[in-house]
Amino acid sequence: MSEATDQAVYKTLLESTRAIPWKIDWKSMTFAYIGPQIETLLGWSQASWVSAEDWATRMHPDDREKVVEFCISQSQNGVDHEADYRALTAAGDYVWIRDVVHVVRDDNGEVDSLIGFMFDISERKKTEEQLLTLQKQLEEYSYKDGLTGVANRRMFDSVLATEWANAQRTQQPLSLILLDIDHFKQFNDHYGHIQGDDCLKSVGQALSRAASRPRDFVGRFGGEEFVLVLPETDEAAARHIAERCRQQVRQQRIAHERSSVSSLLTISLGVGTIVPGGHDRPLDFLNSVDQLLYQAKQRGRDRLEVAKTPARSTLDGAADARG
Repeated sequence: MSEATDQAVYKTLLESTRAIPWKIDWKSMTFAYIGPQIETLLGWSQASWVSAEDWATRMHPDDREKVVEFCISQSQNGVDHEADYRALTAAGDYVWIRDVVHVVRDDNGEVDSLIGFMFDISERKKTEEQLLTLQKQLEEYSYKDGLTGVANRRMFDSVLATEWANAQRTQQPLSLILLDIDHFKQFNDHYGHIQGDDCLKSVGQALSRAASRPRDFVGRFGGEEFVLVLPETDEAAARHIAERCRQQVRQQRIAHERSSVSSLLTISLGVGTIVPGGHDRPLDFLNSVDQLLYQAKQRGRDRLEVAKTPARSTLDGAADARG
């Protein structure tokens, strides 16, 4: 078989694949060849691919600088490489391309040319994006309480550990509020579990409104218990936020005929504040706040307990001390 025949066979093979072969002369930065498949994929004619500038300008602006700099750098160093980018079609759309590049050197070891293949990876990218979206959703679901929409216990454990470490490092106060819906079992028994679920959702929404700063955390601790983590929040401010939670739930005006406290749904709260030292443990702090919640329930419910102060809060309408 002659050399001309060999070249014809190779060319036929190259142009029958879905991959798009190409060659660029390094010194002139011009295309020595590009497969006719490029027109099918992007709509630009074979003849329109004259220089590397045509390649660069037909790239998404957000990808161009990074990809061009990377390819030039790798080529100058004689390193074979790959690059993913969005290529502009003649119709004005974009197609995800993967360029696989081989650097050809001359007898003196200098870069002579670049040869490679372009692959349409749009479907692969679409699948990757769908998988990333699914992964984010699954991650979100794994940290979110499916019923109330607020964070779940798993997320609370993670946030408390993070904010505890921050408070230890910065020596800023960290406050915690544990709260419980008063006589929730009687509510469920009387109104049914469907209304009980609606009640939990409403309480979650009310608490989310009460915690206003970006780092304020609201989560469902379990059952009818909720928790708030308030970074860089002193005792006075935490007391006010707790009272605001109590009032927000009151303003929902959820009927509770079987409550011994009120004809409307109420909550009891324990409020603790600490500037944690090196020997303090978050679990001990959490247990101390849980004891405060227990005291609030023992002392009549529909109230909050802060530290060891038994007095009922009278902060209705007070200004938010955190600003």
